[in-house]
Amino acid sequence: MFALGVGYQQGTGVEVGPAEAVRWYRKAAEAGDVAAMFNLGVCYQKGIGVEADPAEAVCWYRKAAEAGDVAAMFNLGVCYQKGIGVEADPAEAVCWYRKAAEAGDVTAMFNLGVCYQKGIGVEADPAEAVGWYHKAAGAGDRVAMNYLGFCYLLGIGVEADHEEAVRCFRETVEVI
Repeated sequence: MFALGVGYQQGTGVEVGPAEAVRWYRKAAEAGDVAAMFNLGVCYQKGIGVEADPAEAVCWYRKAAEAGDVAAMFNLGVCYQKGIGVEADPAEAVCWYRKAAEAGDVTAMFNLGVCYQKGIGVEADPAEAVGWYHKAAGAGDRVAMNYLGFCYLLGIGVEADHEEAVRCFRETVEVI
């Protein structure tokens, strides 16, 4: 069922049909397919094959996240941080970012770093922010590496170390 949804969404072997994709995603999701739950959430958030309904998107993301879907965990974090389909709740955003980050989502690691640096949903803790930036940068996130460079340059959460800052900035550029 899920594969049919993907086929209709992408036009693989059939004519593109977003509404038909949603129909198949829903059948698969109601049968417990976690990937279909996530895709259904994306469809509702972006209005693909259905009228956009951010609150419905959050419901499907939550089902998928509670079943272990890491991308759904991250998307829930974004929804709670930005108030998409739910009332903005930065602490709840941090909770979902942490779950996604601990499951290996690199962007969630970076977002968690930003939350700790700026005190969004948690008490500001620059050293904790640097730890999350390190994890994200170590997994290849160039933006996190750039933030890490600025932390070393300005002594945010770490002792200022201009050599380390330059190394981070160089690594950011070399990856590009």
